[in-house]
Amino acid sequence: MSTDTVIAAIADSTRRRLLDALREEDGQPVASLTDCVAPLGRHVVLKHIRVLEDADLVVTHKVGRQRFCYLNAVPIVQLAERWIDDFGARTASGLTALKRELEGRA
Repeated sequence: MSTDTVIAAIADSTRRRLLDALREEDGQPVASLTDCVAPLGRHVVLKHIRVLEDADLVVTHKVGRQRFCYLNAVPIVQLAERWIDDFGARTASGLTALKRELEGRA
């Protein structure tokens, strides 16, 4: 999945609330998730879930008449690894260079 798709999916506050609800209790039916983002209706929630599915952040499974949603945190972890770990490595490298420079002046 593309980074842009994941970022666009989590940019919306309603979708973040849905992801937070799934993080607290995974495997919730759409009806429970609709309650989490009231007063939005079921159809609006289903549209948000579809965006999250397209970004591979949510996996749904239909059992009878209910659709259960499960969190897939892998795309978020990959995003964090790409940006945060890279930033941390650059910061550490810069601090090491600064330390060497300051020690050379002493």
